[in-house]
Amino acid sequence: ITERGKPNLGDGIKTSRITINHSKVNKTSATISSALTILMVVLILSLPAIGIKSVSAQELPSRRTYAYIGAIPNPVGVGQEVLFHVGITQPVGVAGQGWENLTVEIIKPDDTTEYIRGIKTDSTGGTGVVYVPDMVGTYKVRTLFPEQVFGGTRYLASESDWLELTVTEEPAPIYPRPGLPTNYWTRPIDAQLREWSTIAGSWLTTPENLYAPYNDGPESPHILWVKPLTSGGIIGGDDVGRSFEIGDAYEGKWTGSSSSSYPWLSSSIIVAGKLYYHTSGSGFMRMRDLPVVYHCVDLHTGEELWAKTFLDNQTIDFGQLFYWDSFNMHGGFAYLVVTKGGATFFGPPTPETWYFFDAYTGDLRFIYENVPSGSNLFGPNGEICRYTINLQQGWIAKWNTTEVVMKGLTASSAGSWGSNAHGRTHDATRGIMWNKTIPVGLPGSVIKVFLDDRVIGGMVTNTGVTLWGISLKPGEEGTLLFSNQWTAPDYWADVTVSGFQAGFCAYSIDDKVAVLWIKETREHYGFSLETGEYLWGPTPSQHYLDALEDSIAESRAIAYGKLYVASVSGIVYCYDVKTGELLWKYEITDPYNEILWATTWWAKPLFITDGKLYVGHYEHSPIDPRPRGAPLVCLDANTGELIFRADGLFRQTRWGGRAIIGDSIIATMDTYDQRVYAIGKGPSSTTVTATPEVTSVGQAVLIKGTVMDVSPGTSDTAIKLRFPNGVPAVADESMTDWMLHVYKQFPLDMSKEIKGVWVSFEAIDPDGNYVSIGGTATDGRTGSFSIPWKPEKPGLWTLILTFPGSKSYYSSYATTTVYVEPAAEAPVPVTAEALESSTQALQSSTEALQSRLDAMQTIQTVLIVIVVVLALLVAYDIYINRKALK
Repeated sequence: ITERGKPNLGDGIKTSRITINHSKVNKTSATISSALTILMVVLILSLPAIGIKSVSAQELPSRRTYAYIGAIPNPVGVGQEVLFHVGITQPVGVAGQGWENLTVEIIKPDDTTEYIRGIKTDSTGGTGVVYVPDMVGTYKVRTLFPEQVFGGTRYLASESDWLELTVTEEPAPIYPRPGLPTNYWTRPIDAQLREWSTIAGSWLTTPENLYAPYNDGPESPHILWVKPLTSGGIIGGDDVGRSFEIGDAYEGKWTGSSSSSYPWLSSSIIVAGKLYYHTSGSGFMRMRDLPVVYHCVDLHTGEELWAKTFLDNQTIDFGQLFYWDSFNMHGGFAYLVVTKGGATFFGPPTPETWYFFDAYTGDLRFIYENVPSGSNLFGPNGEICRYTINLQQGWIAKWNTTEVVMKGLTASSAGSWGSNAHGRTHDATRGIMWNKTIPVGLPGSVIKVFLDDRVIGGMVTNTGVTLWGISLKPGEEGTLLFSNQWTAPDYWADVTVSGFQAGFCAYSIDDKVAVLWIKETREHYGFSLETGEYLWGPTPSQHYLDALEDSIAESRAIAYGKLYVASVSGIVYCYDVKTGELLWKYEITDPYNEILWATTWWAKPLFITDGKLYVGHYEHSPIDPRPRGAPLVCLDANTGELIFRADGLFRQTRWGGRAIIGDSIIATMDTYDQRVYAIGKGPSSTTVTATPEVTSVGQAVLIKGTVMDVSPGTSDTAIKLRFPNGVPAVADESMTDWMLHVYKQFPLDMSKEIKGVWVSFEAIDPDGNYVSIGGTATDGRTGSFSIPWKPEKPGLWTLILTFPGSKSYYSSYATTTVYVEPAAEAPVPVTAEALESSTQALQSSTEALQSRLDAMQTIQTVLIVIVVVLALLVAYDIYINRKALK
């Protein structure tokens, strides 16, 4: 290779990157000649293997090509990704195919060269390649297109123009990330707000290990809204202490989706911010109450969007969020899936049919018939897979919902999902991707299946544990990974090790651990999912009441490398799942002894999210009167510390749907009043006024206002009648008592403090400067506050009142203005000398005035005399004239 040479574009060798340092090329001519000779022989011998046809130039028409390259961004920062747009202007025109073996040649600022090779374009003729420059300076890059034949035409080799890539110390700007919401938010979420995906999870079915990621787990029992489910609460009248039926046992309400991991745990569904539930009682021990009407409710607002019956009063079994990614389109589809047939609790299975409904409208979109048996496993794009395993005949098959529609379609017709899937009935057997042979005669049965990883099987007896594993990884399907047997200790001969109340109860593919429960001794054992070997155990015995649990899988969950257990004893245990070490425990105490058999509340884990474990109370078949104060508890999943405990607000159900979470909002049925509650961080509203609005410097101004809860539930008629002035926002520590008062009509204990929220005051003075005024707490029962303030500068002031938010509420603020006039001028103090001088001046003035008054008085007397004389003269004249007339 010469100093400015380039790689042989026809050699077919695919190498990720080749670096040549030109300053170190110092080979003897003999060595180069030998190397080139050997290379030529190897390439000639390799031609048939790499598919290069020996065709003369006259046999095929040829066509010039025009290679190109672009760089985004340019300039770019050192260590920052740059995307090379490479290809030729001629498209292939056939979906799924492209030009092959393109190369990007890169000359770095230090004059060394790198090559990115083995590049294949898409059908447009171009593609993108990521490169990370590691030094500052100017790079030179170009695309090298090798000669190749396609569609009966020989496309000649070409080189793009050199492109200069400028690499700087400063990184190129990227689109500013908006961050997570600071105000109450709703659906839809704008597609540009990508970061919000982390708080916008769905509940399509009961998740594995009750782990529900992509939520900001509520840290307060604040209620957003409430809706009636059916008749609930006390009956009233002569039925003192009796309440309406809640479905326990065997006839649960608010049911819907379940999963193979939790067959007795059925719940409602959340898909992309919408809650789906029905109001009919149901359960495997009775027929459903008809009609089975489903309600679609906006989880954020509580608004009902639609209500309908599916098919012949069927229930929704699960939701699906399916992402389609192809050369034609990229986007998600939201479905509600109703299934008929399949496995039943009583009797043999029947052919299974799936009906896919649009989750937004509830309208039927397409149907799958003859769905094979198996447990649903969700793939990375939301596709649903099942494995059918026959241990007797020795085979395993994988089925995929996507393959049902797309198998056999040509590349040009396989670009879209909706046009191929919707409006049709599909034979689901088309979805079988592969069928592999497995060893015959493996002991026991299938215990657990992990998508594209492994099948775990075996059996547990009083003498030991047998575990085996079969690979499901691509290229290794059906391979036996291990088969191991462990001999149990002698005391196992007299304990229950399998069935409803014992046996394997929890699994973690991340930690490669399966957990086994022994009933009578209340112990756990750990076994490896990697080798089938014993890992740890037994753990210290749990409380004796936990031996009464009849649904052990529902009482356990694994997340964050920890095993969580909550059962009849009302004690939450947390173990290190890899060692079995007890890390912490939390007792859900019953301070008023409402439970008849313990001083703690029978509890079950509800779900795990955002580093938090949520636990609620239920029992198999509660009696009347109901035990009061049933708790819902939120614990720190790592430390076991209490985050909040809500007593009497949200009692769970054993046979119906329990609390679920989506879009960071908890939705749950409460069996005290048979209503549906939404729990989460709500919106707030702040007001502020200032009196007087016009004042002067140094004069007091009274700032007043309110901070109110404006969650959707506060606008319900019943709430507005009781709180005509609005519902005050209260502190997190007072939330349980306040929610009981607002939504459940519990009288307030006047001796108990209801704390308000903290508000801060700032002002903008007439010169535009920010001034901190201080802060205060609102009154918890009214939401009001007041604080005096004296402005120090004349002009127009803007007052800003801010409620910074809490675990229960998002923040809010309000503003008002006050005009401040200059203060009146103060009088000058009078000294004794000034007073004496003033007195003398006043006396002099008085004497002068008196002289003038005396003179004026003399003049006044003269004038009076003159007037009197004139009057006498006139009178005399009149007298003389009258006498003369007579």
